[in-house]
Parts: sequence; C-alpha cells; structure tokens
Amino acid sequence: MTYTPSTYLPYDFANRRHIGPSPEEMVEMLEVLGLTTLEGLIDETVPQSIRQAEPLDYGKPKSEREMLWYMRQIAKKNKAFTTMIGQGFYGTVTPPAIQRNILENPAWYTAYTPYQPEISQGRLEALLNYQTMVSDLTGLEIANASLLDEPTACAEAMTMAQRVAKSKAKAVFVDRDCHPQNIALVRTRAEPLGIEVIVGDPFSDLEPEKVFAAIFQYPGTYGHIRDFTDPIARLHETDALGIVVADPMALVVLKEPGAMGADIAVGSTQRFGVPMGYGGPHAAYMACRGAYKRAMPGRIVGVSIDSHGHKAFRLALQTREQHIRREKATSNVCTAQALLAVMASFYAVFHGPKGLKAIAQRIHRKTVRTARGLEEAGFTVDPAEFFDTFTVEVGPMQGVIYKAALAERINIRKVGETKLGISLDETTRPASIEALWRAFGIDKKDTGGDRQYRFPAGMVRTTDYLTHPVFHMNRAETEMMRYMRRLADRDLALDRAMIPLGSCTMKLNAAVEMAPITWPEFSNIHPLAPADQVQGYAQMLADLSAKLCLITGYDAMSMQPNSGAQGEYAGLLTIRAYHKARGEDDRDICLIPTSAHGTNPASAHMAGLKVVAVKAAANGDIDLEDFRAKAEAAGDKLAACMITYPSTHGVFEETVREVCEITHAHGGQVYLDGANLNALVGLVKPGEIGADVSHLNLHKTFCIPHGGGGPGMGPIGVKAHLAPYLPADPFSGKGGAVSGAPYGSASILPISFAYVLLMGGAGLTQATKVAILNANYIAKRLEGAYSVLFKGKGGRVAHECIIDTRDFVETAGITVDDIAKRLIDCGFHAPTMSWPVAGTLMIEPTESETKAELDRFITAMLAIREEIRDIEEGRIEKANNPLKRAPHTVEDLVTDWERPYSREQGCFPPGAFRVDKYWPPVGRVDNAYGDRHLVCTCPPVEDLAEAAE
Repeated sequence: MTYTPSTYLPYDFANRRHIGPSPEEMVEMLEVLGLTTLEGLIDETVPQSIRQAEPLDYGKPKSEREMLWYMRQIAKKNKAFTTMIGQGFYGTVTPPAIQRNILENPAWYTAYTPYQPEISQGRLEALLNYQTMVSDLTGLEIANASLLDEPTACAEAMTMAQRVAKSKAKAVFVDRDCHPQNIALVRTRAEPLGIEVIVGDPFSDLEPEKVFAAIFQYPGTYGHIRDFTDPIARLHETDALGIVVADPMALVVLKEPGAMGADIAVGSTQRFGVPMGYGGPHAAYMACRGAYKRAMPGRIVGVSIDSHGHKAFRLALQTREQHIRREKATSNVCTAQALLAVMASFYAVFHGPKGLKAIAQRIHRKTVRTARGLEEAGFTVDPAEFFDTFTVEVGPMQGVIYKAALAERINIRKVGETKLGISLDETTRPASIEALWRAFGIDKKDTGGDRQYRFPAGMVRTTDYLTHPVFHMNRAETEMMRYMRRLADRDLALDRAMIPLGSCTMKLNAAVEMAPITWPEFSNIHPLAPADQVQGYAQMLADLSAKLCLITGYDAMSMQPNSGAQGEYAGLLTIRAYHKARGEDDRDICLIPTSAHGTNPASAHMAGLKVVAVKAAANGDIDLEDFRAKAEAAGDKLAACMITYPSTHGVFEETVREVCEITHAHGGQVYLDGANLNALVGLVKPGEIGADVSHLNLHKTFCIPHGGGGPGMGPIGVKAHLAPYLPADPFSGKGGAVSGAPYGSASILPISFAYVLLMGGAGLTQATKVAILNANYIAKRLEGAYSVLFKGKGGRVAHECIIDTRDFVETAGITVDDIAKRLIDCGFHAPTMSWPVAGTLMIEPTESETKAELDRFITAMLAIREEIRDIEEGRIEKANNPLKRAPHTVEDLVTDWERPYSREQGCFPPGAFRVDKYWPPVGRVDNAYGDRHLVCTCPPVEDLAEAAE
C-alpha cells in the first residue's frame, strides 16, 4: 500500500510528537491486521451507532513556539503578589536542585505507581524518607506515603477514626479554628455517611461522650497555638480519638501531636518546597499510632528483603484494597501526590533538621518583628503568641488597609468585619514587611536584627527529629545531585521504556507541555488571590473547560476533583444532590458491573449509595438481562449506574445506549467512568450516547504525568440538568466541596491545555485511532502464542487487550507474577496484572509508542512464551527456570551460576537492550516477609546488615 495524505493526517510535528508510529509504519501494521486504511480499522472496532456525527474541530493546532507564546500571554494576566493570606497555603522556596532534578526530570514525573517494587526502588526510598520525616515530626509511629490534600486528609482521618474508635457515638467534633476548607470537606464526607459534625471551641464546647473523634487545627487558622493534651485525654476517657491537623513547618519548633496524646495527625507538606500553584497539587500526610496502621487509608511503603536476602522496599498492607474489598473498602483513595511527596522528602533531606529549624525560626522571627511594628504603632495583635500567623484589629479601616496592601502588591486576609489576618513564610523579605507596614500607615525599616520569640510556655519542641543518617548526608549540591540520580537510576520509568498498563494510559508527557507549570505566574499564586490577579487562570480554565465539553459532549465541567477516584465521588455526589433537589432522597441504589474499577463501588459507598453488582456475560460485556432485571427490581430507588466505556475488558460494547436507556427509564442517572477516554476522543462523545456525568483522567488521556502515583486530576463533565449541583467552592461556606481548592490541582492544568492546543481536534482524533491501532497490532502479533480474552463484534479490541495466562499455572507452574518479573529482564514494566480478570495481563500501548518499541515488547512476550513451552515440554525445570528466578540482577550475573540455563538467557533475553540494559537493583521482593516484619520508616543502618543475614 502507498501512503497518501488522504489516508493519514499530513506529516506535522504536532502529531509526530505524540503519535509514535510513522505513517509508513502504520501501513505495515495495518497489513498485519489485513487492512488497508486506519479508518477501516476504526469502522470494525467502534460501533457506528455511537460514532459522533461531526469531526472534532476547535481550530488550527499550534506549533510549539506558538503555544509557548500563547501561554506566556495568558501567564502575564496572572499577578504573583506577595502572599500573606496563609490559611494552609504558603510561599516556599523550591531548591533549584530539586526543581531541576525531580520536578522537571522525566525519570521522576513519568514513573508509574510502584506496584512492581523491583523497578521502583528509587521512588520507594524517597517515599520512605517522606514517611520517616512525617513520623518524626508528628511524633507518631507510622505514616503513609501521602494523600491528596489537607482537607481530604481531614475527611479520611474522620472516617478512619470512626472505624477504629471504640466509641459508638455518631458525631465528630471539629475545632472552629480549623481552616474553613478543612471544615467544608469534613462536612461533605460526613453527610452521606450519616455523621453529625459539631463545630466549636475544644476547650468549652467539646463533650467527649457525644463524639467518636475530635479534629483540632495546630496552629489554628488565625494563629493560635493551643496544647490539646487535656481535650485528647478527655476523649480517651470515652474511647474517642484525637486528630491533630498540624503544619509540619511549625512542628519543627513546636510540641508535636504525639506528645499531646494524638491518635492521628494529618496536614499538608506544601511548604516543604512545593509551590502554591493556585491550590495544588500538594502532598498531604497522615500519621497514626501503630495500633491503627491497618486501618490507615492510602499507600504505605514498607521494608522487606529480596531473593538474595538484601533490603528491598515495597508497598505494604492495604495497597489498592478497594480492588479487593470494593464497596466494603475503607477508602476510595487510588492515587496519592507521590511526586510532590518526593519533592517534600528531598526538601527535608536537602536542609536536614538544622536547616529546617533555621527556616522555621526565621519565619517566626520575621512574624514577631512584623507584629511588634504594628503594636508599636498602636494596633492590637491577636494572639499574642504565635508561630507565623496573627490577626490585627483595624475596626472600620479594614477595607482601606486591605486595598492599601494590594497597592503594595501584598495579599492579606480579611477576618470578620474588623480584622485582617497576616501569615509570613519562607519567602517573606524585609522589603515585604516594610511594604506591609506602609499599608498600615507605618513608615519603618526592618533592620532584621531582632531575634525575639513568642511561643507559648511549654509549647517549644524538646524532642529530636530527622535523626536518620539520610537527613544528615553531606548537603553539597554535588552529593544531592548524585543521590537523586542514584535513586532515579533504580527505577524504570517512561523515559526508558514503554509502560503498557491497561486502564492506566501511560502516554507521552511532552516537555513543551510541562514547561509552563514552573513559571511563577502559574506556580506562585495563592488559591484565595483576588479575581483580578488570576485572569490568566480564569481564561485558561474557561477555554479548557469549553474544549473538554466539546470533546465529551457534556455541558459543564468542574475542575475541582484532584484525582480520578475523587472525580467518581464528586460525580456521584452531584447525582445525589440532583435527586435530593427533586424530592427523591430515597434513591440510593447504584448498579455496578462486576468488571468495574474497584474505586467505583468504593466511591458509591462513600456517597451513601447501596451497591448492586451486575453480572458480566461470557464475552465480557455487561449482562444486559441481569442489568435490566436489577434496574427493575430497584425501581424508583435507582439512583445511578456506573459503567466504563470502552469496557474494562477492552472492547466497545454494542449495548451501551441500551444500558443508558434502561437506567433513565427507571429515573436513574448514568455515570460513565472516563478511565478509557483515550479510546473515545474524536470518535465518541459520552454525553451523546446517554451518559449524564463522567470524570476525565487528565493524568491519562490529557497528558498530565503520573509522577509515580500522582499528581492526578479528575474533573467531571455533566449534562445541563446536573450543572447546578457541581461541587461548591470550598472557601464559600456552601456544601458539596470535594477538594481543598476551587480548581483542585490547578497548576498542572496548563499541561492538558497545552496538549489540546498542540494537537487540535484532528490530532486528538488521530491519537485515538492510533491508540486503537497499536493495541490491535499487539493483539494480532501475539495471537497463537497467547489468547486474547475478549474481543468486540468485529474481532477487534479497543485501546487495550487482555492476554490470558491462567493455563500456564497448570501446564508449567508459571503465574502471571512470573511473567511480570521476567518482563523486567527485558526492560519493560509489566502490564496490569490480574485485573479485571485474575491471572491475566491487560496491555495498553497508547498511541505514543513507536512500532520499534511495540515490536520489542512483542519479541519479549513471544520469547517468554517459548520459555514457558520449554517448561511444558520438560526441557527445563518447573521450579528453577528464567521465569521463576526473574528478575536477574548484576549480582546474579557476577556470582556463581548454578542454574540450568545460561547467563545470557537469564540476563539478556530477547527484547532486552544489550548496551542500555536496565538492571533491577534488587531481586524478587518477598512480600510475605515484609508483611510479617512491618517496617515503614527508614530502618537504622545497623538493621540493614541483619536483613542480609
């Protein structure tokens, strides 16, 4: 076949950047499939009945130079004033070594969640450092590897406390001095679960016998530093728990929550080198007493040993527990802000305990100087003792002084009708203090010599922290740079090889799309900045929302959810609010296919819905008769159904419109999971085939990188009738907020915006078509060696395919895990294992991979099949073979080789690079050992030697 422009889009850099196969390679791949055109493949794969009528078109795609110029014009409309608003968001200095070597390094930001520990040792070590940092600062035994943001961490702490507290009370107490967004998120999470929220003063309003837990802010939102030892002791007398929301920078110098008797501590590590970014992404932390570790949501990194007996890191305990427990899961948390947690951990390593203490002391001394200058001018400051925040009584002059501060390019906070709130941070300079004084009518110089402290008596920290050697390494930048490089080299990320994960689209995160996120006009903006300072953000958000609506067929978007699972939750809350507004509160049944993502039933449970499972037919589709019967049984109690399209089995089901019609006929709403939108863009609009709401994984289809397990963004699109019920602004005081900032992790939205600008409608459509081509090419090439478990009506798969490996357990004693570990030797991350069908591999190559990389993967998979055949036919032992001994390390290569296969076969299998070979730093990790010997902080150096004995 001869390539013609009518067959493919003309060659251009916009498409060649993101689309791996060249036009000529596509011809070769189509020939393998027995086809002559890409459109012919799409016609055989995507049902004509759901195809969108008009091509996707929103204007000419931009070149890289045009896009960067355009983004600069947008960025200029944002005004990065000096921020003294506080309320959980602070200016911080990202050390350039961390910005360049972590945040801007694809070895870190393109990595997948570390479910395969052998190829994730670098980021696992960085996250273990994070857990150790959090555990030390909070004074609690165990910490997780981060959550989404501080307000959602508060909500997670509340539900965790309800599970583990012996108190049978149905209410939670919330300190009125908590940040408003923290109170808002607790209210959102509590309402569907029937939890009463009592807000008041912990020292006068708390009645411990009426609550299962109490949440305290430390320091308070207006700067008060209170010792919660007595309230927590009173809670313990009634079997209730104490939760402290603590600023980790304050914990460097102030009494830690563990010393107060706290059971759980949560907070944000944003000010540890992570920019404000108009609200996110920021890594929240959670720490708790050791007794509660198995109830903690999110991910926990633990220490185990590998096949050589050496120390090895892994994810421990309830990793992805929602996929096992489904609607009984304790949380729907699927992603964490891993990249931001890594940044925060390196911030602590970079500065060490002495450096952190110096920063905290400087912040406090600057705050004291600022307060004294105001007091000397006759203003009343409250509280008299503080860390970095106080309020000033200004009476009727509030508006005048607020505007005067704006004229000095300083943002401060209005408190009530007569006060102003002021928070200082690491970035505050003497000139900023002087400018603030001028706004108050004070002409004064900040000489900086005053070293006074204003901490309450008995509240100064007396215990050590960050004692592990990693926090005391030589902090010369040379050493730091090498440490970061060493950890990066232990990982296998997208910058080295394809990561063919089904349902977790690992596509290119183009460098040009990443560039704007570190521009100060996007990164140094507080989420409460006045509207006239964020006109650039407003323009981008409006334009991106409009384009996403055009792509999906929805009428409105909320950019607030900052993960896919949070998007699911937000979508279900929107449906719930819609029913409630119509007087149909009793609609509480949600139909979910058994093949659905595990977060679906978990999210439904959190939204107060009852999950009814729907069977899968033999071909993997939703069993339509079972669906109809269960919808009829639910009747007027049907709230929603949750479906994924294309299905989690990797096919375009022909009956999707009928599923939607059945749901609507019984008054329910259709939630269509957007995880597989990479197979729809430009071809099918969910909003036109019957869906009412979807979350969009911008960290998948729209190029925001996974970052080792976060950041993510899961905005929801809705039809017009649901638009009034979208999540509210968490700062507004209205109910329904799902994230701690109005636009979630706003600072990473420029990535998706740049992507749609660069690609244009035709480019996005072409990307979808090639994603389908690449998946079908792999499925066809592997045919005969492996069986593809599910196919569509035309014998094609969607953008992913499921390879059945279950028979190998019987024929050769080989499990899906063995194949996954052997792929490491070939230099590949394994496909998704054992989901949605146990014992299978779900493969998604994406459109970004070239034919050469696809062929390399196919070569590796075919060679693995031959190794299995050698076992089946008795040419090699069942218990001692390249798959059972995989992955092979350099240590295996250089030590005595007493194996029934050669070193070359073991270490350089087909598909592996000879020169640029990836060597895993550890052998196969012993998960059972790690669970029996749970260690979730950096172990003492002397203990490391014991693990090898």
